Amino acid sequence: MRDGAPQGIYKVQALDRAFAVLDLLGESEAPLGLAQVASSLQLHKSTAHRFLMVLERHRMVERTSSGKFRLGLRLFDFGNRAIEQYDLRERAQPHLRRLVAETEETAHLCILEGAHVIYIDKIEPARSVRMITRIGASNPVHCTSVGKAILAFLPEDRVADIIRRTRFERFTHRTIATPEALRAEIEKTHRRGYAVDDEEFEEGLRCIAVPLLDAQRQPVAAISVSGPSFRVTAHKLPSIANHLLHCVRGIAMDMGFTSASRGHRAAWTA
Repeated sequence: MRDGAPQGIYKVQALDRAFAVLDLLGESEAPLGLAQVASSLQLHKSTAHRFLMVLERHRMVERTSSGKFRLGLRLFDFGNRAIEQYDLRERAQPHLRRLVAETEETAHLCILEGAHVIYIDKIEPARSVRMITRIGASNPVHCTSVGKAILAFLPEDRVADIIRRTRFERFTHRTIATPEALRAEIEKTHRRGYAVDDEEFEEGLRCIAVPLLDAQRQPVAAISVSGPSFRVTAHKLPSIANHLLHCVRGIAMDMGFTSASRGHRAAWTA
């Protein structure tokens, strides 16, 4: 770090350099050696080496048998996920609109990122009492119906990792506060095929969610219906869950997740 340079500026410069390394490797037709990376970016070898080691640790770059560097397959995964998410949002919208028309409550489309869910779309009904959420916001998995819906259909190793990273912050007196309680809720969700947030994130708000499964029956997203608890009553949950199930089946078919639509049916009837 340069003397007197604010730490924040240094961190931004470090990010810029890391992306410069990725850009350089992406533009090259062949893997590059450490000296080539350092020379092309006008970096000291030790600095270039540190960036490459961090990127390699995160699988953003990989080393060939000759010791040279090229882009890692994790970037391929990210690219596929980005394309899928844009396509998912576009294909889901007509189904979400139909869901909102059927339930007269707010519908959300969410994806998993770490131990949080991110809201990538939201459609509201013409009601006076609405949800105060925004596209791009994120919430913890342990207190959201969409988070629990996704967790219930993930492989055990991923569930264990996410639970280890969850802080179990309390938002209301109903918030799930322990790993054991979350695991019990995940099991319950898997059995019945849908998840419920019963005023666990916000007082007076009840949400119900169903996962969207791909062709391998892995959750790629979750769809929820949310509203004030005086409207989204416990009595209405099975009916709303049925509307959600039809919604995710339609999205799965449009996305080409043909075997997943059968998987949703199996999960619902289990």
